[in-house]
Amino acid sequence: MNIFSRFIDIINANMNAMLDKAEDPEKMLRMMIQEMEDTLIELKSSCASSMAEGAKLEKAVKEAEEASQRWEKRAMLAISKGKEDLAREALAEKLQMKKEAEQSAKLLEENRATVAESRKDIASLEEKLSESKARFRIIKEKQERARNEKKARESIRKDTEARFEEMEKRINRMNAENDLNRGFEEMEKSDEIERELAELKKKAGI
Repeated sequence: MNIFSRFIDIINANMNAMLDKAEDPEKMLRMMIQEMEDTLIELKSSCASSMAEGAKLEKAVKEAEEASQRWEKRAMLAISKGKEDLAREALAEKLQMKKEAEQSAKLLEENRATVAESRKDIASLEEKLSESKARFRIIKEKQERARNEKKARESIRKDTEARFEEMEKRINRMNAENDLNRGFEEMEKSDEIERELAELKKKAGI
């Protein structure tokens, strides 16, 4: 696929539809931006080559026109000297240079149209590239927020679980302490009952 076919495909691409169907919009948009940047480099390179060719054509037109004028002056000089054959040869050269100037001028006109079209294509692609980069930043920021929110939720969940686990441990410790206290209280109560019983037996003379 040549550069201009790729350019047309990019410009005509329905970016919204492509991103909606993409499993990873950020990755797809990054690839599209890379393709645009590569195509833009080639477009600018092609335009620069056309401009360089245009400069050569301008020089060729100027040189051919100047040569045509010189041969016309030589023809006039030959006529003034009565040398018609030499004048005819000079006029033939003049016509040849004039023809070359016209051909180069036509090519120059086509070249300028090509350069103008290339600049238009470059401007269109730069605009679409700028829009794509802005959209990429939005998507990236959105996905980054989503990742951060997920991390925050996970952190809160883990923190909540840790607090519940600690609370459960404290409750278990409290229950164990209560059971231990009840055991000692029961032993202390039993000892007191035995002492009271012994006192009653003593009073009863048993």
